Amino acid sequence: MLERPTRTAHEQSEFARARAAEKLRHTVENRKAARIVANQALDAQDCMRLLSMLGLEPADEDMDDPGRPYA
Repeated sequence: MLERPTRTAHEQSEFARARAAEKLRHTVENRKAARIVANQALDAQDCMRLLSMLGLEPADEDMDDPGRPYA
């Protein structure tokens, strides 16, 4: 039987940090994309249709909060 190599706690925490950073980057990019779509849409229905076609979630209502990580 093959043994799986064990990983150190440092490797596991480094992987968890990298994964969390990527998740945050993905969230920020999706919010930016949703805002661009919203700005270009003709109306609310058009916006929702475009977001759905692109697989994006509508932007949060509280995105103008300066503590939120988006640009």
